[in-house]
Amino acid sequence: MIKYLIVSFGAGLGGAFRYWLSNLVYKYTFFTFPIGTLTVNFLGSFFLGFVIFYLDEKELISANVKLFLTIGFCGGFTTFSTFSLETLNLFRDAQYILGLTNIILSVLLCLLGIYFAYIITRF
Repeated sequence: MIKYLIVSFGAGLGGAFRYWLSNLVYKYTFFTFPIGTLTVNFLGSFFLGFVIFYLDEKELISANVKLFLTIGFCGGFTTFSTFSLETLNLFRDAQYILGLTNIILSVLLCLLGIYFAYIITRF
C-alpha cells in the first residue's frame, strides 16, 4: 500500500509542476504550436534519464525514491496523452504540417533528452 501512496504523491506533484511549467511557457510564447507540452515532454524525458542513468545506477537513491521520481513524478509530469490530443486537434484543424512537426519533434527531442542524460551521467 505504501508504494501506491508514494506513486500517487509523486504523480500529484509532477502533474502540478507540469501545469505550472506549461502555462509559464505559453505565457511567454505566441505560437499555435503546442510548445508547452513539447517542453514538458523533453524536460521530463531528460529528468527520467538522469534519475535512471545516474542516481539509480550509482545506487544514490532507494527503491522508494526511485519509484517516487520515475513512476510518480515523471509519470505525472510528462504529457504524452496531452501530446496525442493536441496532435489530433492540429490534424482536425487541417494543420497537417504542424501536426507532423509535433510528432517528429516530440519523439526526437524526448529521445535526445534521455540520451543527453545518459551521456552526461557517464562522466
